[in-house]
Amino acid sequence: MPERKAIMPGALPKREVVGVGITLGGFDAHVDAIAALGAARRSAYVCCVNAHMAVEAARDPAFARVVNEADLATADGMPLLRCLQWFRGERQERVAGNDLMPALLRRAADQGLSVYLYGGREEVLQRIRERAAREHPSLRIAGAHAPPFRPLTDAELRADADRINASGAHIVMVSLGCPKQERWMAAMRPSVNAVMLGLGGAFLLHAGVDTRAPKWMRDLALEWLYRLALEPGRLWKRYLVTNTLFLGLALRTAWQRLTGGTPERVAAGVDSTATVR
Repeated sequence: MPERKAIMPGALPKREVVGVGITLGGFDAHVDAIAALGAARRSAYVCCVNAHMAVEAARDPAFARVVNEADLATADGMPLLRCLQWFRGERQERVAGNDLMPALLRRAADQGLSVYLYGGREEVLQRIRERAAREHPSLRIAGAHAPPFRPLTDAELRADADRINASGAHIVMVSLGCPKQERWMAAMRPSVNAVMLGLGGAFLLHAGVDTRAPKWMRDLALEWLYRLALEPGRLWKRYLVTNTLFLGLALRTAWQRLTGGTPERVAAGVDSTATVR
């Protein structure tokens, strides 16, 4: 494989939209930056921002700080991409967690970086390991852990950090669901000597448990409709509330721009010229 020039995340700027700072740059540039953080064993975390996360950030200033202090905050959802284009003039490529996971597994295998899987169910973790062994024989899965579905104690968090560090992992892929996984990564950043990546449902997709919407639906920002059709009983209320609240955020931003107002910042240090640390 040709040698790639390392891109550290400080080279990728952030732009604020609907209250969250989104990292700009192409998909490959994000993969380069995450791999570089892992290779440097830098304690860092990456949020994959969609409409749900933006709404959670708008409702909770403490969670907004978690998202806005991420080393990278990718444009995961099409509504975020549309807002970046309409309100900030940025034609940003989508950088979804569902695509980052397989891309980073390939990159880790090529560069000799090891991966740790954290979250989800044991059977899902096992399926991911089996698929990785088939597709990337040289990839080292440093470890996998399915924590209990309850708030963790400080002692358990310390044990998690010690377990991950002892494994020698460069990249930690996390699936706890939003906003739990983002809070976990922020709490672990001083302790875990690796880059952490919040992937949520990408674990289920990669394990073959879930299926993904066709590309035409993803391009039209209708992925939520595909998932709703699969699980209407579980998801109808979430999507009804989330989509309505996100539309409100977008309309508020549009009104502020029309009236010359200053878009509200939900966390300090997020503006049109900020770069990730």
